[in-house]
Amino acid sequence: MSTVLVIEDDQQMRRFLRTVLAGQGHTIVEAGTVATGIDEVRRARPDVVLLDLGLPDGDGLAVIAEMRPAEPRVPVIVLSARGQEGDKVIALDSGADDYLTKPFGAGELLARIRAVMRRGAVAGVTPEVIDVGPYRIDQARHEVTVDGKLVHLTPIEFKLLVELARQPGRVLTHRQLLRQVWGPTAVDQNHYLRVHVAALRRKIERDPAQPRWLVTEAGVGYRLRDAAPTE
Repeated sequence: MSTVLVIEDDQQMRRFLRTVLAGQGHTIVEAGTVATGIDEVRRARPDVVLLDLGLPDGDGLAVIAEMRPAEPRVPVIVLSARGQEGDKVIALDSGADDYLTKPFGAGELLARIRAVMRRGAVAGVTPEVIDVGPYRIDQARHEVTVDGKLVHLTPIEFKLLVELARQPGRVLTHRQLLRQVWGPTAVDQNHYLRVHVAALRRKIERDPAQPRWLVTEAGVGYRLRDAAPTE
C-alpha cells in the first residue's frame, strides 16, 4: 500500500492510528515533534502525512512550511483538537489538504486518506475534460453538462466550478477560491463568492437549497464532493 507519516505526540492517538492504518496494509512512520517530522518527511518520502498541530516543540504548521518547497504534492491531513473555523482556515490556507477535528472515526479517516491519494495521483494534470459525479466539464469547449444535459454558466461560474472540480473532495477556502477565480485583490470580498456559489448551485444542483455535491464547509469554504453522498 502506501507509506503514511504520522506526526503526533499523543501516544494513545498514535496507537489508534497505527492500528487503523496497519489494518489497511499501510506502512507507518511515526514522529512526535516538528523537528523529527521534518526529518522523516525527507527520509521516508511518505505518500500521505497525518499532522497534529499542537506538538511539543512548536506548531505543526511549521512542518508544512518546511516541506512544501521540496514536496509540493505530498498530501497533508491535519488531525487536531482545535475545532474553531479560524484554525481550519489557517491550516488549509497554509497548505494542508484536509482537516479532521478530534475525535474522529476510523472510517472517516480512511475515506479522507483515499480522497487525498486520488487527488495526488493526478496532481499537476489538468485534463481538458473533467468528470466529477454527475458533472462533465469540457474546458476546451467551455461546456458543462449535468447528467448529460448541457447547462449554461457565466464565465465566473465556469471558472469557479473548474477550480473546485480540479481538486474534488478537497475543501477550498474562501481566500483560495477568491484568489484563483478573481485574483489577489479580491481576497477579502467573500460576498462575491457567496453570490456566485448560490447562482452556480441553481444551475447544477437538483435542490439548490439542499446541495448534494457543491457543499459548504461553514466558515471555511466549499467542497465539490468526489463521490455520491450517503443518503
